[in-house]
Amino acid sequence: MLDKDQEMAQEETLRWKSISYTHVEYEEGDLFGKLLAWTSLTPIFIMVGFATHIYFRREVHTITYMIGQVLNELFNSVLKNVIKEPRPPSSHGGNLNIYGWPSAHSQFIWFFITYLLLFIYIRSQSNNSTLGTLWKHAMFFLCISFAICVSYSRVYLVYHTTWQVFCGGVLGSTGGFIWFILTQTLFTPLYPDIVNLKLSEVLLLRDSTLIPNIMWFEYTTSRQESRSRLRKMPNKVQ
Repeated sequence: MLDKDQEMAQEETLRWKSISYTHVEYEEGDLFGKLLAWTSLTPIFIMVGFATHIYFRREVHTITYMIGQVLNELFNSVLKNVIKEPRPPSSHGGNLNIYGWPSAHSQFIWFFITYLLLFIYIRSQSNNSTLGTLWKHAMFFLCISFAICVSYSRVYLVYHTTWQVFCGGVLGSTGGFIWFILTQTLFTPLYPDIVNLKLSEVLLLRDSTLIPNIMWFEYTTSRQESRSRLRKMPNKVQ
């Protein structure tokens, strides 16, 4: 058994490191800081949403979107380890990645929001009614506001400087724009061939690009199928 001095020496040599996405601290009693701390966990919720949507929907476009998001994160990690700009002085105990440029949270959320807004305004095939236009503008306002909140949380909670967050936002927006253009011009034309592969049939992958309103299409199709099966039932409920 180790004596007390040996145990203390061993404890001093151990260095613990947190996963920055999940380890978020705020000043005790600061309700606004607590709200921003939860807001800064958005990347986790988004990635869980990606995984859930892909599992249940099997859309190749969603898979492409997520691949772009992952590549954006890898690019951020490479930049941090090349530039090696430290985080601002803080009271977080030093249990963080010491590099802070660019902000991963800011780069993540602005990539996601930029791609999403481009999809809504360019690729989303909704009607041109006043309600449809208002919906797009409302989504624009909500998305931009939320991205600003996530970015601001990193400065308010003293995890990044304003410059680190700003650069993360610029890089994320640029990456989201480039990935959307690549998806539109390069990847989308390949979707029909991809979904016709034998492996895609096994994985139930599908492409709904040519369907104007996928929600309405699935609603009407499932309703028609349900009515058709109901009529064929020998002892259907009257």
